[in-house]
Amino acid sequence: QVQLVESGGGLVQAGGSLRLSCAFSGDSFITYAMTWFRQAPGKEREFLAAISGRSMSIDYADSVKDRFTISRDNAKNTVHLQMNSLKPEDTAVYYCAARSSLYWAYRRREDYEHWGQGTQVTVTS
Repeated sequence: QVQLVESGGGLVQAGGSLRLSCAFSGDSFITYAMTWFRQAPGKEREFLAAISGRSMSIDYADSVKDRFTISRDNAKNTVHLQMNSLKPEDTAVYYCAARSSLYWAYRRREDYEHWGQGTQVTVTS
């Protein structure tokens, strides 16, 4: 079955950068759209970015589109989230997720079938 493992989280000062990675296994990676969400304590899980299997469709939440970049390496079965100019309010657990889709990206939580366990990002002021 599909398995997702996030990595790259950690502690960073405000203004810094982090690159999250999500390793995919268990099926043909290129046939899956991938996404990043985050969840801060006491808040709903929030959509950040999504990319279709062939990278023809890429979507960002308005709150991060000027600072975060999603990308995928289909040869390495990995999706990344480059996060720049981090702010304390970016502190959250970051999750990657997957659903079958070659051409379309999706932004609703219920659209995604498979989820990773999450990686903590903490941004200090």
